[in-house]
Amino acid sequence: MPVVSLESPRRDDVLTLLQQADDFALSLYPVENYHRLDIDGLEKASVGFYVARENGEALGTAAIVDRGDGSAELKRMFVTASARGLGVGRALMSAVEEHARARGVTLIQLETGLPQTAAIALYEKSGYRAIPAFGPYIDDPTSYCMEKSL
Repeated sequence: MPVVSLESPRRDDVLTLLQQADDFALSLYPVENYHRLDIDGLEKASVGFYVARENGEALGTAAIVDRGDGSAELKRMFVTASARGLGVGRALMSAVEEHARARGVTLIQLETGLPQTAAIALYEKSGYRAIPAFGPYIDDPTSYCMEKSL
């Protein structure tokens, strides 16, 4: 199982992983439909940024953005192609949900896209359900939104 911990998004290997995530998303969606949280956003006090590692190698990332109203949004969830199906995504989900609970969050929402069937399956297995688009995703035809009550 990977080790998941809070980390800086500015570590060189993490920056490489975030670039891989960007490249993957941009291979699926037009740039105007890619709603990423940038590095500065990942460093805000309201954000918990997690990295999953095995033997020191960064395999995945996830960020939880506390909205300050009892809800949070999952952002920057990404697992390298070579680590998919190995429990890295589940470990990241567990860490961000634990982080959210510890801060009094009772609802987590997320946005993904229909082409990301493996991600949707992971979220469904983790207890997330489809909801109408929210916030910046309302007018985005590529968005698929989900939420989970904690």
